[in-house]
Amino acid sequence: MILHLYFARRFALAFTYVLGGFLILFVLLDFIEQMRRFRGLDVTLSQKAHLVALYVPSALYQLLPLITVLCSIMLFLSLARSSELVVTRAAGRSALRALYGPILTSLVIGLLAVTIVNPIVAGTQKKHELLSSSFFTSRVSTVSVSSTGLWLRQGDDQAQTVIHAKRSNLDGTRLFDVALYEFDLSGKATRRIAATTATLEDGFWHLINAKEWQLEIGGNPEAEADTKRQYKIPTELTKDHIHDSFGSPSSIPIWQLPAFISQLEKAGFSARRHRVWFHMELALPLFLASVVMIGAGFTMRHGRQNRTGLRVLMTLLFGFGLYFLRNFAQILGENGQLPEIWAAWIPPVAAIGLSLAFLLHTEDG
Repeated sequence: MILHLYFARRFALAFTYVLGGFLILFVLLDFIEQMRRFRGLDVTLSQKAHLVALYVPSALYQLLPLITVLCSIMLFLSLARSSELVVTRAAGRSALRALYGPILTSLVIGLLAVTIVNPIVAGTQKKHELLSSSFFTSRVSTVSVSSTGLWLRQGDDQAQTVIHAKRSNLDGTRLFDVALYEFDLSGKATRRIAATTATLEDGFWHLINAKEWQLEIGGNPEAEADTKRQYKIPTELTKDHIHDSFGSPSSIPIWQLPAFISQLEKAGFSARRHRVWFHMELALPLFLASVVMIGAGFTMRHGRQNRTGLRVLMTLLFGFGLYFLRNFAQILGENGQLPEIWAAWIPPVAAIGLSLAFLLHTEDG
């Protein structure tokens, strides 16, 4: 038990060192990027620092597998050079038992990342996207999904329009049971339009069976209402813009993701991308454990120093290969070519199986 705690403490210490190094590196690089990006714009130094602080957590969260690979290399090379693994084997402990501490520590790190860090990263990423976009344009166009249906907002320098629909097709270009509310820049409602359907075309919404009420003070909106078989409302929204306005699944906390998926499907949209991301997050602890086992398979053997570089290179190649395989499986899952559960869970399970077989072959013959 004491030996397992010792190895776990060493792994946690290595993780802290590597994480701190990446933190300093990302702060410096992103601050330089923000200075370049907002050159010539009226953005203060404190606002740029705020953007950096909002961006760094999501960047570090995405690089957790790479950080874990480097921690694994750092730990097992140190143990091999100090002959601590040789002493461990001489005491009757197999190499696989020496992995209990690092593997359990990586699982704990993965669980903490999913349950605690994920909601924090989701909040900072969403705030970063909103704050960054506000520096470039004054036009507003957002999309949200609730239990009452789909809400869109579009606007320009003259007016703001809120669009509500009870449901839509999968790509959001055709809305059903639509109501549009137009407001001037002071926030006063100017007109309301109801329609059975609204189809997004190039530069406008095409309304069918529309009824328009002018909400002028002192008037009678119902008596002056105008009914039209077809009606066109200008818009700058596009299909891609609507999809992007939902934000990436990573900008939604994992605790809120199941309810958001349910609302998204109820509104008529496809939630496959969000379901794949949800399972990918659940599989993150297992993925980090598989990365540790890959690093152990190549670097925990006691060998000559002139082969250390080769072992490190092989660890990095296999680690990056597993990372890209995971991303490729995610793309297949989002496109519907793989079931969501398969896309998320097969890469870490396969990596654990292969690395375990490699460890058994190299350590126990």
